[in-house]
Amino acid sequence: MKLTLKIAKVLVKLTNSESVSASSSKSKLIDELISENILWQKGKHRKTLFLRNKVGLVDYLSNQLQISNLESYISILENKESSRAEAVKITSDSKISKERAFKGFLVNSYTPIEAKLNGKDFTINPTDGSFVFIYDFEDFEIEKDIVIVGVENAKNFRQIHEQAYLFKNITPLFISRYPQNQNKDFIKWLKLIPNKYLHFGDLDIAGIGIYLNEYKKHLFEKAEFFIPNDIEVSIKKGNRDRYDNQKINFNVNDIEEEQILKLIGIINKEKKGLDQEFYILDKG
Repeated sequence: MKLTLKIAKVLVKLTNSESVSASSSKSKLIDELISENILWQKGKHRKTLFLRNKVGLVDYLSNQLQISNLESYISILENKESSRAEAVKITSDSKISKERAFKGFLVNSYTPIEAKLNGKDFTINPTDGSFVFIYDFEDFEIEKDIVIVGVENAKNFRQIHEQAYLFKNITPLFISRYPQNQNKDFIKWLKLIPNKYLHFGDLDIAGIGIYLNEYKKHLFEKAEFFIPNDIEVSIKKGNRDRYDNQKINFNVNDIEEEQILKLIGIINKEKKGLDQEFYILDKG
């Protein structure tokens, strides 16, 4: 996905706390940033864009597009005399390149998980508030009956102990979707192992899109979307703006999972979306 000069200028305005007309900022990148909850739209007829997560935008541009400085990127595009070498330098900052080359992914668990890494036994049992990073994922092994649960939201990944009640019938190993530039390694590992994958994300159109476009299309029948049993009741407490502002970026006719189709029906009926953070129990 390419960042055009026009959209780069739009992002600068949003970064400077300005609002921008959605009709003048149409692009696949903008749609992606909205689905990631980095940007949000307000209004029914004349929609306006706002920046929701400044840090998230910086991380996205760095990890997905290798753009470390928007102003410099714009200057290069505007200057017709800029050399190709200068353009490459702006979009391949050495620090960013090293980060993208750092393979692997984060895992977490609220119960001890026995595993093997490079042929050696070890136990995944991180202290609350810490995670385990698996670098040599090609040689990372776990028991076949453990279900891999991909967690979309960073807060949910941090507070899995407060969500154990949701996964009573399985032995889960949780894996974080972030940082996104590690996602390909996670997919590669899932293809190497027989374990089932359960996607735990936001219960809205964007969350379903992430599941279908990033996971289901690679993992096929071994992947499922996690839908809590109380969704029909809980979604009534969801967010109407999320429903109004999100666009379907998948073909509903291609979906074979009855549970997903049922969830889409519930979302359309209630006209609301539910953040997965809703299911974190309050310790108080």
